[in-house]
Amino acid sequence: MNKTTVPEGKNKAVIAYITFVGMFIAYTMNREEKHAFATAHIKNMCGLVFGLLIAQTTQAYIYPELGDILWWAAFSLWVYSLVAVLQNKEPNIPFLSEKFQEWFTFLN
Repeated sequence: MNKTTVPEGKNKAVIAYITFVGMFIAYTMNREEKHAFATAHIKNMCGLVFGLLIAQTTQAYIYPELGDILWWAAFSLWVYSLVAVLQNKEPNIPFLSEKFQEWFTFLN
């Protein structure tokens, strides 16, 4: 039987994906005892929340159908990221996860 190792900070990373409020809770918890795994997922969720805000703004003020498409994209990426954290994987959205790690350094 091959037992996989649970990365330190996994609970914080999972909490980060429970609505946008969970992101703030996980960030606060991670400030005291920092874990790189949790920090990476908190940054990833921050990027997804901004994507959702862009989708909502687009839907309300620019073009509703485009906003719907962006909303579904953000939702799909959130599910993808949640599954990744449950499988003990680093954030791995192609291109975006790397950019989120660069852009949201204030969350370190």
